[in-house]
Amino acid sequence: MDATEKKTLYFSKPGTQNTNRLLEFVKDYVKKEGIRDIVVASTTGKTGAKASKIFKGYNVVVVTHCFGFKEPGKTELQEKYREEILKNGAKIFTGIHALSSAERAIRKDFGTIQPLELIANVLRLMGEGTKVCVEITLMAADAGLIPIDKDIIAIAGTGSGADTALRIKPVNAARFFDLKIKEIIAKPNGS
Repeated sequence: MDATEKKTLYFSKPGTQNTNRLLEFVKDYVKKEGIRDIVVASTTGKTGAKASKIFKGYNVVVVTHCFGFKEPGKTELQEKYREEILKNGAKIFTGIHALSSAERAIRKDFGTIQPLELIANVLRLMGEGTKVCVEITLMAADAGLIPIDKDIIAIAGTGSGADTALRIKPVNAARFFDLKIKEIIAKPNGS
């Protein structure tokens, strides 16, 4: 029988309070596994700045909300965190969400859900962080910021901070159904 045993970290509750523990847990994981590419979701940049410091020397891509996500024409990424992320050698990607894009406008204006948002809602069955991990992986792959020929780590959270980490074999969005979630490294329990 071919099998591997590995540790998975399950948090009792989702949220920001898990960020530091998750980042340290993932740091140990990537050292053992030899993974060099890490994609991190960050709205204000706080989590991205922490990750860029902890994973300095790795290919770290911090994925932010697009401009106008919360307020027309504005970004939620705070300048102090943007500067810290870049100073630590990480990259920042800001773009439309791979699993909603213009479909969000159709839902808001016409009250009907489209295929991308349906996919997003199915991924949420494993938790908000799982959906975000898949989404930011697609976004970073489409921007050419991560390789698609080897596994990466995606880190995201539920609301804010980081509480979910997945090992993913990335693809470009046009090949979405070839993406593979290979391991759950950490996630909130029951979320």
